[in-house]
Amino acid sequence: MNENVVDILIYLYENYMDSDQDPISDQDQIHDELIQAGFPEQEVDKAFQWMDELAERQMPDNFHHQPQGAMRIYTADEQCRIDTDSRGLLMFLEQNGILEPAGRELVIDRAIALGTPTIGVEEIKWVVLMVLINQPGQESAFAQMEELVYNDIPAYLH
Repeated sequence: MNENVVDILIYLYENYMDSDQDPISDQDQIHDELIQAGFPEQEVDKAFQWMDELAERQMPDNFHHQPQGAMRIYTADEQCRIDTDSRGLLMFLEQNGILEPAGRELVIDRAIALGTPTIGVEEIKWVVLMVLINQPGQESAFAQMEELVYNDIPAYLH
């Protein structure tokens, strides 16, 4: 199997975060279940580290106010790794109120942290969903993003 962190995050979301069942509270038990499901242990460990870092970065102290209308300039590394369509998706989400500037920065940080050489639209959609799921006051944005992910609605409706 050639699963990566995104595949594990999708599995976790669909089996634990997006269900009416009580999630298994023991991280070791979830870890073991992922291994039994066929995910490589190294990738499972990376996924848990990714989620721990997401939780740390979602603390209010980590959000800095950005002036209205500020423009995001991507670094050379970000431009190489996050493809043009994905950067366009991020701009679309921000312009339509689904992502706030601080959320956009968190998405970019977490996308780069995936460790993949390139990050496409599908990966960005899932990272956005994972970022929005636990942000208070973002329920509407989360619902809109979930609609984009699951119904495969083109993000660019002109």
